[in-house]
Amino acid sequence: MAKPSEPGPDITSAVPTQTTIPTAESVADPHPPVLPKPSARSPRTRAGDKSSTYRAYHIERSMLGSHIPETIDRMVNANLARGTAGISPAVLAMAYLDWLMHLGLAPGKQALLNEKAIRKMVRLALYAFKSSQNPNISPCIEPLPQDHRFDGEGWKQWPYNLIYQSFLLTQQWWYNATTRTRGVDKRNDAIVSFVTRQILDMYSPSNSPLTNPEILKATMEEGGQNLVRGWTNFMADMEKMIAGKRLDEDGEQFVVGRDVAVTPGQVIFRNSLIELIQYQPTAQKVYAEPILIVPAWIMKYYILDLSPHNSMVRYLVEKGHTVFMISWINPTAADRDLGMDDYREDGVMAALDAIATILPGRKVHSVGYCLGGTLLTLTAAAMARDGDHRLKTVTLFAAQTDFSEAGELLLFINESQVAFLEDMMWDQGYLDAGQMVGAFQLLRSNDLIWSRMVHDYLLGQRQSLNDLMAWNADQTRMPFRMHSEYLRHIFLGNELATGHYKVKGRSVAITDIHAPIFTVATEQDHVAPWRSVYKINLLADADQVTFLLTSGGHNAGIVSEPGHGRRSYQMACRTDQDRYIDPDTWQATIPKQPGSWWPAWQTWLVKHSAEHQVSPPPMGVPEKGLYPLCAAPGTYVLQK
Repeated sequence: MAKPSEPGPDITSAVPTQTTIPTAESVADPHPPVLPKPSARSPRTRAGDKSSTYRAYHIERSMLGSHIPETIDRMVNANLARGTAGISPAVLAMAYLDWLMHLGLAPGKQALLNEKAIRKMVRLALYAFKSSQNPNISPCIEPLPQDHRFDGEGWKQWPYNLIYQSFLLTQQWWYNATTRTRGVDKRNDAIVSFVTRQILDMYSPSNSPLTNPEILKATMEEGGQNLVRGWTNFMADMEKMIAGKRLDEDGEQFVVGRDVAVTPGQVIFRNSLIELIQYQPTAQKVYAEPILIVPAWIMKYYILDLSPHNSMVRYLVEKGHTVFMISWINPTAADRDLGMDDYREDGVMAALDAIATILPGRKVHSVGYCLGGTLLTLTAAAMARDGDHRLKTVTLFAAQTDFSEAGELLLFINESQVAFLEDMMWDQGYLDAGQMVGAFQLLRSNDLIWSRMVHDYLLGQRQSLNDLMAWNADQTRMPFRMHSEYLRHIFLGNELATGHYKVKGRSVAITDIHAPIFTVATEQDHVAPWRSVYKINLLADADQVTFLLTSGGHNAGIVSEPGHGRRSYQMACRTDQDRYIDPDTWQATIPKQPGSWWPAWQTWLVKHSAEHQVSPPPMGVPEKGLYPLCAAPGTYVLQK
């Protein structure tokens, strides 16, 4: 006979079903009832039997943790970036996949491309027939206005005329194939077209000694000595690359402080980020408002103080202005945590505080160049928001404030590319100058890469170095944190233009800036396209905005001293009551004026300065702690 089972403990009684609010009596009871411990085999425990098994084998969590996998990924991307010039392979792969998938699903465009290919072959055949009868016949396709690879007389002779015409027709066909494919993302469309053009330019007939008539002619006339000189140049450049030097670096011809950056002055303030240079006045009387120049930290400041004949600093000093210049430190891995706030606080604001110590109560004409102009804009917006009215005017040289149409540089700035660059900077603590220069050279690869290789290595003709080229070789680095914040918030997020960029936890808006604004853009700028710079007319709510468009590029257009040949500019001013004019209409209607734009800007500065001039200020104020520390150009500019 089975023995009846004994009653076990009541599990439900050991688990409270509701929370009881203690009463005064229960609190006063010195011997409260002791609740029994829950059973080890409660329903909750049974639901967690799997976790108990994991704990038993010590695998309840990843053995790698959360940081090791991320570190491995960053290391892989950082090393990969060194071989891809910082360009993410994922960006290229996704762009080409998007294009190929949509092209594969577009039989109509495929048929059109086949038709275009046949038509181009017929055009080339007709041109070959006609040119055999008349060598002076017009080509069937003309190079783009900026393409000067085929300007030589040798390209008009058979068979080189057919070779370069065939290349241009092929290039045009690929442009048709890689653009305007229905359904392709606009940015991917531009990436595919850009990269395909770079590949085609690599195989241009002008780059080969067998298909370039100029190289063949030089080889025949010189008995191959051009190739000997080219080989010597190539080996010298390889030696520089192995030594970690720039190819266009020349340490003897243009020395900072001896040949360039020679305007007299003193470093009157220094912190861990900047040296502030005050230039020696040359006039008995000067304008009351000083000028503070904020250069980009991607470059050395002395682009605005090159040789004496083309130094903007010297020009302003001779015109009776008191000029202050920021000279940025060249950051190392130890400066990896410097951010945009540091550049604003310890850079622009620290310089303004030092100027206020020397010239109390004086307003300042502020000038920003390139990234320095973007930094100056957000600083001016934050000052206006906080009621700080020390800025008399704001001048921006080739500086963007809206990055929605930032040109071809914007093609590779997306989440994938920024993360790839961040991994590279995370590994080394900064973005190296060579990695930045490579991206800029790709934008003008015909002029900056392939033409140079042809002249240096195949024709054996070294281009003579000038002061601007020497400055361009004297690059700086950018800290990891700062460049990451700049790319994410200002470039990719476009937060400055949309009013989402925050300074001290609060958003800033360009519309808060009411000081007069003078903006300079250059026609051939591949870094800050002038139509993008023009957007300041949409963003600013200042009493007066003057826009000036000058000939030249990002650097040569700014270094445009009076007397410089082939220079011209257009300039117009608008008030807050005037209607907006789109950039193309503006360019078509504003008359061109010959010569340098410097005098026009200097006249504008005088117009916004006090009427009566004053005595020059002292070089620093020793009694207030601002001693002349050393002569210009200072020490930070010499850092490599």
